[in-house]
Amino acid sequence: MTAMPDRIRSAYTAEMTAARDTTADNARWVHLERAHILSQPYPWPHTRNHVAMLALALRQHDRREALGQIVRIVVAAPGSLVGHYPEGNTGRTRAGLTTPMPLPSDLAALTGRADPTR
Repeated sequence: MTAMPDRIRSAYTAEMTAARDTTADNARWVHLERAHILSQPYPWPHTRNHVAMLALALRQHDRREALGQIVRIVVAAPGSLVGHYPEGNTGRTRAGLTTPMPLPSDLAALTGRADPTR
């Protein structure tokens, strides 16, 4: 298991902080999704991100999203530990548990990860 590089940790922390501090739920989701993409290779931040997603889903009374986040909390750390996670996936229930997704260009550049959908 590798440690999260400082540049990625800074971006992850900024996204998680922005998700916490914004008042608009749709903006919270955007920040949490971006934090998810950054955290996928790192077990604790990845799991922490899904816990934050679960909290938001519960706050919104979104049962489907909450159930999906519970499943993701269970599989996040093991998936990160073995390197088995869908690159670029936003972490939302609607995204599908194993569906790779395009990485936003700024996050692809920051992480050095290629777009898995190409």
